[in-house]
Amino acid sequence: MHPVVEAVVAALLVVGGAFVLVGAIGLVRFRDFFMRLHAPTKASTLGVGGVLLASVLWHWSHGAWAGRELLITLFLFITAPVSASLLAQAALHLRVRSTAEVPREIERD
Repeated sequence: MHPVVEAVVAALLVVGGAFVLVGAIGLVRFRDFFMRLHAPTKASTLGVGGVLLASVLWHWSHGAWAGRELLITLFLFITAPVSASLLAQAALHLRVRSTAEVPREIERD
C-alpha cells in the first residue's frame, strides 16, 4: 500500500475514533434525554462514518470493491437523523421533562 494512502487511512481512523469517543463521553455526561440524544446522533455518526471511509479506502487500495462499507455508510447517515427525530417526537409526546435552563426571554408564566 502506498504511504500516502496509509497516512489517510490512519488519519480517518484517528478522527473517527475521536468522534466516537466524544459521542460516548457525551452520552455518559449529559443530564437528560434531550441532551443525550445529540451525542450518538451527531458525534458517533461522524465517527463511524470516518472509520467506514477508512475501510473503503483500504479496500480500494488493495483492489477490492467496498460496496458493503458504502451501503453501511449510506444507511447510517440516512437512519440516524430519522431515528433521532422519532425519539425526540416520542419524548415530547410523553412530556419528558428537560433539565436545561430556559432563557429569560422565552420563559412563560
